[in-house]
Amino acid sequence: MRIALAVEYDGSGFRGWQKQPGGATVQDALQDALQRFATRPVSVVCAGRTDAGVHASGQVVHFDTDLDRCMHAWVRGANTFLPPAVAVRWAHAVAGDFHARSSAYSRHYRYLLINRPHRTGVWNGRVGWYHYPLALGTMQAAADHLLGERDFSAFRAAECQANSPVKIMRRAEIQRFGDLLVFDFEASAFLHHMVRNLVGSLVYVGQGKHPPEWIADLLAAGDRRLAAPTFAAAGLYLVAVRYLPHWGLPAAEETAFPAFFPELAGG
Repeated sequence: MRIALAVEYDGSGFRGWQKQPGGATVQDALQDALQRFATRPVSVVCAGRTDAGVHASGQVVHFDTDLDRCMHAWVRGANTFLPPAVAVRWAHAVAGDFHARSSAYSRHYRYLLINRPHRTGVWNGRVGWYHYPLALGTMQAAADHLLGERDFSAFRAAECQANSPVKIMRRAEIQRFGDLLVFDFEASAFLHHMVRNLVGSLVYVGQGKHPPEWIADLLAAGDRRLAAPTFAAAGLYLVAVRYLPHWGLPAAEETAFPAFFPELAGG
């Protein structure tokens, strides 16, 4: 049987998703919990390999097992053995040819940025921060250049292992809630550090260092050295992975993060 899980986690205390020597990754924690529940080895495959310090509210994984348990038991069993910073939200049986990564139609990442002169204490590790004033309209005009099928080489980390830098950007939207800026990006797939590199360059535009058209110039040049530095990991969340209806998975839910900031949203 192949099973898909939706997983959420606070990435602050982990060395990223991907299993590696020395442990302390989200994959290590999840596999260990599933193995303790199933009493046999379990290997999981994720939809998006998040970096150290990056969070998720809608990560999707799959694994194969010969253990016959109801789906709710997989949720309760995994959560019993998971650390407090990781939780399984649902489990669903899927077809044998389902693949959490390659079957995904799109991924939705959200970046939360506090924009005020002083840094945050309460939300440390949960948001990015930029102290200079940022112009929302100018940044949105720049983000509009990202839409469609594009070569994102200018926003690709040097160690990226993707076969192609060409991705389809379906959404690039920025909203302001008081001091909180919310960046939403949805694409067919993302390159290593792509969202954090996009945020860094959009922030430069918002500060007035470059006009909105600079983003189009960066895309055309395809040179990572010309773009802004990579932004901090703390504000980045994988909020949803979408699949076509024939896979039968629950609809992707997008957590309304501004609700976590009532003092910023005027609540």
